[in-house]
Amino acid sequence: MLEKIEGIILNERAYGESSKIINVLTKKYGIIGMIAKGARTLKSELRSVSSKLTYGNFNVYYKEGKLSTLSSVDVIDNFKNIKKDIHKISYAAFLLELAEQVYKQKNDEDIYNLLISGLLKINENFDPLVITNIIELKYLDYLGVMPIIDRCCVCGNTSSIATLSSYKGGYLCNNCRTDEKIVSDKTIKLIRMFYYVDISKISKLDVSDITKKEINHFLDDYYDRYTGLYLKSKVLISNLSKVDI
Repeated sequence: MLEKIEGIILNERAYGESSKIINVLTKKYGIIGMIAKGARTLKSELRSVSSKLTYGNFNVYYKEGKLSTLSSVDVIDNFKNIKKDIHKISYAAFLLELAEQVYKQKNDEDIYNLLISGLLKINENFDPLVITNIIELKYLDYLGVMPIIDRCCVCGNTSSIATLSSYKGGYLCNNCRTDEKIVSDKTIKLIRMFYYVDISKISKLDVSDITKKEINHFLDDYYDRYTGLYLKSKVLISNLSKVDI
């Protein structure tokens, strides 16, 4: 029976002479493998809607635990602004890869919701680095390694927070800081705000270059230390981040 399933294509690969297998992160079923028959032929109606980053309602002959068959896609958003900008494409590719890895650790619909909200904001021309950092921070919850950002991670003090330490696990107060580099007050406040903000309701982002650099550096180092994730797209993202900021 044909079923309509909301989702976004994470990746694709050739199958046979003319078909594709696509992996779709869906709102309802998590990650589903689908075969798009004939999608690599020029005349196929599936050709333009079976590529990475396609976000829509997938009309599918769904088979639980098996390869489902794609019939058609009703596109919700084609992310035009992302697809015409190499920086935005790179961040979007990173978020797709990150969401896939996080979902494999924990099946939660909010992982999907955060991904879609973030991509929509990047498509609306909000800073892709900032949006990516917000999602990275929120995803740490689902990976079970959330840093402590409401008190000193050593003594529990809620005042005199001086910096962030990926090594020690979050906020550090003046008393517990040793040789860690001081970050700006704005960075300390914003990283907490990033965790609580509803991405879909963001209407303005005003983040200084220094703050962006400090937050991104902390998250990069924290992911490297605690998540065990290796993302191919991260190398390009790291280089782009240095250019952006």
